[in-house]
Amino acid sequence: MLGLKLTTDPRWANIAEGNLSEILTDHAWCEQKAATNAISLIANNSEYPDLVKALTEVAMEELQHFQMVTQLIWERGYTLGRERKDDYVGQLMKFCKKDGSRNASFIERLLFSAMIEARSCERFKLLSTNIKDPQLAKFYYDLMVSEAGHYTLFLNFARKYTVDIDVDKRWQQWLEFESVLIQSYGKKEHIHG
Repeated sequence: MLGLKLTTDPRWANIAEGNLSEILTDHAWCEQKAATNAISLIANNSEYPDLVKALTEVAMEELQHFQMVTQLIWERGYTLGRERKDDYVGQLMKFCKKDGSRNASFIERLLFSAMIEARSCERFKLLSTNIKDPQLAKFYYDLMVSEAGHYTLFLNFARKYTVDIDVDKRWQQWLEFESVLIQSYGKKEHIHG
């Protein structure tokens, strides 16, 4: 369904489970950044009422996820660590085309967002099926379903609002790039690490 060219080695879930405090902190900040991204898309593209409505819901949902993750952190006696730089996301941002029209930049940002949601969904699925903690397994299953909805939302908006970009062709380029990029990750207890 996600179209990702390379799946994460299931052993990554064991790495994540080996340091729950770290993975949960990283996850919390990923949710905060996802909310911020949705708000940024709204601020820069407010002329599309359906996008504003949908992404307002996404931003609120992502903040709820942030709240849920931080609650898990505190319930388990951990401390919410400082925000981390997400190198994977930084590399995706570098892949975004920077030249072109306002519409082209908008479409790139939607595809960038769809890619992050797709990989997050895949990682959450992996956690839900491989982590031994039943509470966290269910938690990550529920988040996987949510992230899949976000992935398709961003991709569908890119298809709807493109002016002169072949979105499906550009999405394939994103998938190819990400399949090479992700080979450098999956070794740390980070959602995209």
